[in-house]
Amino acid sequence: MIVDVYEAVASRRAVRAFTDRDVPREVLERVLSAAAWAPSASNLQPWHTYAVTGVALAEIKKRAAERLATGDPWDEPEYEQYPPALKSPYRERRSAFGEQRYGTLGIAREDTEGRQRAASANWGCFGAPAALFCYIDRDLGRPQWSDVGMYLQTVMLLLRAEGLHSCTQMAWAKFHRTVAEVLSPPDELILFCGMSIGFEDATACDGRTGRAPLDETVTFVDGL
Repeated sequence: MIVDVYEAVASRRAVRAFTDRDVPREVLERVLSAAAWAPSASNLQPWHTYAVTGVALAEIKKRAAERLATGDPWDEPEYEQYPPALKSPYRERRSAFGEQRYGTLGIAREDTEGRQRAASANWGCFGAPAALFCYIDRDLGRPQWSDVGMYLQTVMLLLRAEGLHSCTQMAWAKFHRTVAEVLSPPDELILFCGMSIGFEDATACDGRTGRAPLDETVTFVDGL
């Protein structure tokens, strides 16, 4: 399957409903081999990726579900996902995302239980049969975290070229101990995020979040 780069970018979105159709191992190998060419400063390649399927992924999902069922609190965070006081315009964008996301699901703003139930689907990978868990060395700095972001974007675009969809999930960092119990990563690594991978369930109601107008995020400079 050949996909134009613009088409891949336009069609990539956070899909939160997958079929149980298997993702072939050779496809994951092809995508991750190509993604290794993502840019990184001084070629550090700071990403440490675990591609997980089958029994191992089922075990991670099972353990996460057990924690949710017993009300086990989230793990102590190893990095700050959002600033404590998110300023404008980021605060409004995040709020609009929440309203659209839960509105699409028919969950009212005051329905706390419904929102928690929807959020819990994260730890079942939204039904996806494959997942990546991306780690970074805790001694590295902000530029290297940026490199990891470029790597993950490259992975997601290559997945589109294979007809697959994905959803990156910082939510997995809240259950990093559960993931580590199965994957046994070295202690020096921090779990940045998970990524659910699979074929989209087209029957599910899953809207797409809009983007800010170009003039809100881009300044064109021509001359002095």
